[in-house]
Amino acid sequence: MSEKMQQELSDAKIFTSTDKNPSNILPEKLTLDSALQFECHPGVSCFTACCHNIKIILTPYDILLLKKRLNIASHELITQYTEPTYLEKTDMPGVQLKLVGEKKACPFVTPEGCTVYEDRPTACRYYPVGMADFHEGGTNDAAEQKFFFLVKEDHCKGHEEPKKWTIREWRADQGVDVRDEMNKEWLRLVMRRKSFGLQATLSDAAKRMFFMASTDLDTFRKFVFESSFLDTYVVDEETLAKIKEDDIELMLFSFQYLANTLFGAGEMPIKQEKLQAKIEEIKQRQDNSLQNAEREYEELKAERDRLLREREEKKG
Repeated sequence: MSEKMQQELSDAKIFTSTDKNPSNILPEKLTLDSALQFECHPGVSCFTACCHNIKIILTPYDILLLKKRLNIASHELITQYTEPTYLEKTDMPGVQLKLVGEKKACPFVTPEGCTVYEDRPTACRYYPVGMADFHEGGTNDAAEQKFFFLVKEDHCKGHEEPKKWTIREWRADQGVDVRDEMNKEWLRLVMRRKSFGLQATLSDAAKRMFFMASTDLDTFRKFVFESSFLDTYVVDEETLAKIKEDDIELMLFSFQYLANTLFGAGEMPIKQEKLQAKIEEIKQRQDNSLQNAEREYEELKAERDRLLREREEKKG
């Protein structure tokens, strides 16, 4: 595989982390109309083999659907079924499914198949078709930057099945298009952070906010409605009504908030009185800093004058 393609595929890694060997990625760029021969079902000899020894990153939308499926709170899902990880070699905290048993299996897999299949994570839906999309990295021309590729692991017999599709048909069958739309702005945050490199670091407070908004919408809703958030930001009544009741609207709102807070992107205006108070606070800090500098200068000047006087007195 060329170095160029390896670099291009890095933007798709978050949804292809079942694959640990880059040689399993076929070095061919595919389009939505490219042909695919693949099918997975209980009759395939390797059925559920790809659900072991894997790394499945959960997106906020994955977490939202899984917690509803299991009828538990977000924090219970995170505590019981996941473990912490960092996203795309950045300092942005996320979660991955916590593997269980000697065979390191997904916690939701059984010999009969996936127990949460209708609400399975995005990464599971992608396999074996990955996507690289540089629009998530900050460019504005998604049409020219997006392409697909195939993951073909030795153990997987699904590629030997006679079923034929196009990439477009496969994605529609797996419900990937909906997931892409729901995950888009969150992935854009991760890729934007990745583009900054490790020389820039997020503050601990920023990491905690990103993690909370990405994994625990219940707590994020409390943050919006029960803290000083609405005293600081201008949020219209229609949006407030939506995010108070609708988890998906709240999730999308959280992406907007994170983009604004972490990267200064998007529009989430601060109330004028808060903005003015912040300006005055910064100005006061600057004034205090200037006063301290002047005082230190006067003290140093006085000490210098004293030493000069002592020197003159000794000479005399």
